[in-house]
Amino acid sequence: MTVFLLQNEPAIRMGFFLGVLVLMAAWEFAAPRRRMEIPRLLRWSNNITIVVVDTLLVRLTFPIVAVGLALMAEQKGWGLLNIFGAPGWLGFIVAVLALDLAIYLQHVMFHAVPALWRLHRMHHADLEFDVTTGLRFHPVEILLSMGIKLAVVAALGPPAVAVLVFEVLLNATAMFNHSNVRIPIGIDRVLRLLVVTPDMHRVHHSIHPVETNSNFGFNLPWWDRLLGTYRAQPREGHEEMTIGIEQFRTRRDLWIDRMLIQPVRGPASGYPINREEDDQR
Repeated sequence: MTVFLLQNEPAIRMGFFLGVLVLMAAWEFAAPRRRMEIPRLLRWSNNITIVVVDTLLVRLTFPIVAVGLALMAEQKGWGLLNIFGAPGWLGFIVAVLALDLAIYLQHVMFHAVPALWRLHRMHHADLEFDVTTGLRFHPVEILLSMGIKLAVVAALGPPAVAVLVFEVLLNATAMFNHSNVRIPIGIDRVLRLLVVTPDMHRVHHSIHPVETNSNFGFNLPWWDRLLGTYRAQPREGHEEMTIGIEQFRTRRDLWIDRMLIQPVRGPASGYPINREEDDQR
């Protein structure tokens, strides 16, 4: 089974990606959380195009991706888990938790460093919040993210299967928690103890910086609670809250050409975590 999974990694990841995308899109149509004001054709065409660009750039830039590097580390005995000879089940659990924590910390870093925020704010500049928002990242951010992930894999030496499972989970949960779907409050309250829910992550896409700089988790919700970045609800409620950031609020800014040049447009003030206290609101 392990050999099969690793040999068919691209097909497995693509299958889960398309399956979750279609499932969440159908759920959004059937039970939306918020009314959408901007035509889906405008946003979806540009958001999906950017993920195609991101994928092609990663494949062209990196001769090896995370699963391949993990397999090489296993074969050559690289990384802490291989050095200490951790049993497979323990290595799997540690790997998934460590990789998820790394993604959380990376996310915080992209909010804390103004130069990195310039890249990451493209994700936040979407004027609506739905499944395609979870795909919308600047290509340079994606390349930096892959470099960080490869460094973590090389240092940790996780089982290749654990990396594959994590990659699939991260992609699936990113689409799930960005979806415009209605989940009963009681179910959401329980569900967010185990996974980041759409209502939990939507707070992170609020126009208010103090809310933008909360709920950084993509997959597991525990890091936000443990490290003090958890915020239960937006101040204006989910139906009335404004999505996005103060910059780039026209529909023209949703086009892919404008998205790609956003890092060099305007100041990077207002939202980075280390901004002046007077700017908080």
